[in-house]
Amino acid sequence: MDAPHIAPSRTALPRHAPETLEALPDAPARLWKPRRVLLTKAARDWPMAGRVAERAAKLGAEVVDLPGDRITGLAGTDARDTYRRAKSTLAVTVASEAKMRPQPIPPSADFRFDLATGCPAHCQYCYLAGSLKGPPVTRLFANLAEILDRLPPLVGEGRITSRNAARAHEGTTYEASCYTDPLAFEHLSGGLSETVAWFGARNEDMGLRFTTKFADTIGLEAAAHGGRTRARFSVNAEAVTRRFEGGTAPLAGRLAAMGRLARAGYPVGLTVAPIMPLEDWADSYDALFRDAAAALPEDADVTVELITHRFTPGSKEVLLGWYPATALEMDEAVRTVKRNKFGGRKYVYPKELMREMRDTLERQVAARLPGAQVLYWT
Repeated sequence: MDAPHIAPSRTALPRHAPETLEALPDAPARLWKPRRVLLTKAARDWPMAGRVAERAAKLGAEVVDLPGDRITGLAGTDARDTYRRAKSTLAVTVASEAKMRPQPIPPSADFRFDLATGCPAHCQYCYLAGSLKGPPVTRLFANLAEILDRLPPLVGEGRITSRNAARAHEGTTYEASCYTDPLAFEHLSGGLSETVAWFGARNEDMGLRFTTKFADTIGLEAAAHGGRTRARFSVNAEAVTRRFEGGTAPLAGRLAAMGRLARAGYPVGLTVAPIMPLEDWADSYDALFRDAAAALPEDADVTVELITHRFTPGSKEVLLGWYPATALEMDEAVRTVKRNKFGGRKYVYPKELMREMRDTLERQVAARLPGAQVLYWT
């Protein structure tokens, strides 16, 4: 089934469904190895900074003690060189009071908080493009204890799960992956496992959520999660993953990791994003849900979030600067424009196509993952 309203990308999805997951090997997880780790002066007062420095050095990274708290040394000879330098750098810093203040984050959760900002992956549709200012360096916050201290006073104050009868069993929910992928550098920081254990030990009605495109779950499998963390894996049709998601774990690896965490007692989830109506999209997304079902135990607690591709003028400009040869479709002429109350624009798929994709994918989820709860479509 071809999309009726939009020309397919130059990268077509396969006409035949890929092998089922059982036939694919569970390869070792792909780990990010930064070329440089920058430690700010304030961050060096926190144990996490020393842990990151030691582990990164063992991987061959250059570790630099900065004289102050300003991140320096990212500028390259041109924009492309600056991008490469930033993407291969991990800066360990301290979150400011403003950065530690949780914010509402509908429709995912009641509030978001940041373990870090930025991501080392190279997704050509990156949602952070245009959202974070400056070179795309990953900034890890070493003062984790202070960040977590800001969360308990907000219990019961949210509007997504706290006061929603259909999701009230989740308690007050906190999203940890709005501006980063916290599993990408977990082998260096251990901060996500520490956060999972912190939520697992709470008496309050609190729940942690995070989304990842990586698969190194060893630390999480051993963490005392108490069933309070929902581990979601950002997934897509196989051809989209291979073509547009550089530096991430293969799709089969992510699905296998999701299965391991489900067997370790975690509630899990599929964040299907960004959904694209490329050639044979219906068959390809059906194959995704089939393979997800094969990876999961029968009693898994699974949610599904369905998020279509969209872009803004600002994000398009940034992405074309980062990936000038991309095959990603960002053509305003075949999109529908949506405006926010501040006059901002984003370009989404036409209404009829959105309805067709939604109906198709929701039917596929119901057939392949009958016990899963679809949280939203956007």
